[in-house]
Amino acid sequence: MQARRPAAHMTIKRGSASAVLHDALRERIVSLELAPGAYLSRSEIAAQYGVSQTPVRDAMMRLEEEGLLVIYPQSKTVVSKIDVAHAQETQFLRLSIELEVVRALIRQGADAKIAKARTCLTLQRAVLESDDLVEFSRLDQEFHAALCDAAGVGTLWSIVTARSGHIDRLRKLNLPDPGKSGSIISCHGRILDAIDAHDHRGAEAVVREHLSGTLSQLDQIIEKYPDYF
Repeated sequence: MQARRPAAHMTIKRGSASAVLHDALRERIVSLELAPGAYLSRSEIAAQYGVSQTPVRDAMMRLEEEGLLVIYPQSKTVVSKIDVAHAQETQFLRLSIELEVVRALIRQGADAKIAKARTCLTLQRAVLESDDLVEFSRLDQEFHAALCDAAGVGTLWSIVTARSGHIDRLRKLNLPDPGKSGSIISCHGRILDAIDAHDHRGAEAVVREHLSGTLSQLDQIIEKYPDYF
């Protein structure tokens, strides 16, 4: 699969400049278009997006709070290296939430509520045939968001997403590996089947397997991309 580069240059309406610019830069960082260690120029980014430097500064400060940028006052701004400890901590949070999500869905007998997740899985299977890693990854996120929404805790997914920059970059590096995308689809299907079957243990086991996949390959990823850590 070949990753598609996200659109980088766009004109932003002034009223929403800081928030939209944050999201655009974050996407470029998480997608590794802006690789760990890359230098960012406030003036160049302002020119690229057609805004003043004030919203650029605000967006960068927010990205620094999320651990995705390192700002050296009066000096430079660089994309942070991938923080393994941060990724592991976020994974712990996400696992805790998603285990409770599948338990809640099984308790609620929420077969109809997971229809959106099933649609995401169907689309993922189709995208797998077209070698579109970017869309495959987007649908992956949408699948998990749909489960959280179905369980009535969609806001928690937003919290997880906001601090997932480091683990998401690890996943980006891991996704092209042979068999990885097929494993994701397999796990998604088995999670939904276990929910349908009201199989608590089965659902929890697949969630643990699924969410541990990338971190289980951590040594190989670091060996392959040492400059990113």
